[in-house]
Amino acid sequence: MESIARKLDINKKYSYADYLTWSDDERWEIIDGVPYNMSPAPVPNHQRISMEFSRQIANYLIDKTCEVFATPIDVRFPKGKKKNDKEIFDVVQPDIIIVCNQDKIDDKGCLGAPDIAMEILSPSTASRDVIKKRRLYEKNKVKQYWIVDPQEKEVYIYKLQDNGKYGDPEEYTKSHKIKVDGFEGLEIDMSLVFRKGHEENSEKI
Repeated sequence: MESIARKLDINKKYSYADYLTWSDDERWEIIDGVPYNMSPAPVPNHQRISMEFSRQIANYLIDKTCEVFATPIDVRFPKGKKKNDKEIFDVVQPDIIIVCNQDKIDDKGCLGAPDIAMEILSPSTASRDVIKKRRLYEKNKVKQYWIVDPQEKEVYIYKLQDNGKYGDPEEYTKSHKIKVDGFEGLEIDMSLVFRKGHEENSEKI
């Protein structure tokens, strides 16, 4: 099957409706109408880190109304009240999201800002995650944006301030236990996320 990339018009602004017509053989995101190819698939260490985050969060949420989702799940950001697929020009697949407003979850994924979005850096997406997605999440009022660096074994957490902007990131290492704001009692043990045995397979940024 011909790659979607070969068919794309660099002068066109693409919508979620366009996105839905593309083959499932390739993973894409759209930011401000511009498509970004997410291939290749994440390496095993990326998956290990994602699974450990998800495990700790899911255990905490087991008797609560909030939910945790791991990629692939489409997060669509409508502009104002424009929620038609043809009017949505931002759709991304964070590695992990936490959503507390169940009205945002539908058959297509998450419509609107999750409470927390996490991205695990990889060579093919690092610059986009650090710059473009941070701006996208800030603009759409995602309360917390976690950037996870597998190579350095560090986590950077951006939190939405009263002025609607992200403050300077909080920095954590594998020795920390992160108390998650807004989720009383949720503490992420980073020594388990970056535990020994993951190091040998760590992906260099």
